Amino acid sequence: MRLVVFASGSSGNCALVQGGGRGILIDAGISARRMRQSLLNEGVEPASLDGIFITHEHADHVSGLTVFTKQYPLPVYAPGTVADALRRAVPGASSYVRVLEPERPLSLGCMTVTAFPTPHDTAQSVGYRIEADGAVLAAATDTGCVTDTMLRYFTGADAALIEANHDVSMLRNGPYPAYLKRRILSDTGHLSNAECTWLAAVLARQGTRQIVLGHLSKNNNLPALARQTVCRALEGTRAEIAVAPEYGRLEVEVTPCFT
Repeated sequence: MRLVVFASGSSGNCALVQGGGRGILIDAGISARRMRQSLLNEGVEPASLDGIFITHEHADHVSGLTVFTKQYPLPVYAPGTVADALRRAVPGASSYVRVLEPERPLSLGCMTVTAFPTPHDTAQSVGYRIEADGAVLAAATDTGCVTDTMLRYFTGADAALIEANHDVSMLRNGPYPAYLKRRILSDTGHLSNAECTWLAAVLARQGTRQIVLGHLSKNNNLPALARQTVCRALEGTRAEIAVAPEYGRLEVEVTPCFT
């Protein structure tokens, strides 16, 4: 299985997952033009994708969806309230938006995708566990805390994309207004470097080999700081740490670790 992150952060989120002869996008929060070119750069014809899986309806996860689906009428999968929001916001979306029930696996040939709930300040938000080619990828950003359900779906993942949104000190002493700081720090906001480190350490001890840090704040974090914070806690484990760029490309080959 292969993960290619095209964008990760408050300015946009989009990633390609390929495995089992299938290909899907997770989120569509960048321009349709950029999505199309990013896919073509990977040798993927956009029309060949099996679908777009949306985590929640915030603009940085869906902003490119309207134009992209006009060009490529792919099925769009989203949990119920997210699907309803997309149908209201996107003309003609009722014909291609499909409700995805959390914790009920969806089979796409030799790829299985399972949504699981995440706590975020929206009516409904999910992460995804994807299984193909004998490997497992779990991905969840935009979550204010780590729940037992999330841990269950991350357990046994060969690779994980998790959120390292902010450094608490940078956020508290930064320019954001107080209400926004409270929102980010809440249990329905975003994970800090410290909270991400705790999750990464749990996964690494369980055997996860590849951990990608995502959705970093450009105002309240630094890639080097996030990576250093997590790496210190993972000394002695076999986990490899990468940071998904806000703009750019990150590729991860997801290979089976749990046998």
